[in-house]
Amino acid sequence: MSFDARSLERLQQLGRSLPKPLPKPELPPAAAAAPASQKRHRVETETDPQALFRELMQVSPDGSVPPHLLDRLRQAEADQQRVRQAEQRRELQRQNPKGSTAPGGLQPRGASNELRPNRQLRAPASSEERELYTAFQQLLLEGDEEE
Repeated sequence: MSFDARSLERLQQLGRSLPKPLPKPELPPAAAAAPASQKRHRVETETDPQALFRELMQVSPDGSVPPHLLDRLRQAEADQQRVRQAEQRRELQRQNPKGSTAPGGLQPRGASNELRPNRQLRAPASSEERELYTAFQQLLLEGDEEE
């Protein structure tokens, strides 16, 4: 690219008048010693929902909590619930490797619990199931007597 004498002179003037870069700001000694990732409050790092709630209440003088911290608390509770459910599933699988019974000892029936063609329910299989069925019928009868 070629420049005429006047353009070249103008570019050189601009080059001399351009501002120099600003000096980098000096960090205070406390900030320079510890990066932000190491210097965090327990409210930001706690994963146990109960401990997090306790910390939030200690930090907040009037009990108000910012929405992003409430979201963290909800997420921590949801994570803890998922962990508990997974542990329960593993425990059930460990106790009953075949997976043939539901929690509580009752056999899952699926479609066999539906009404039969002659409109009668299937007879209860276990004594526990019979007792529950009888108790439920008694409750229904007591409810009818009150009305």
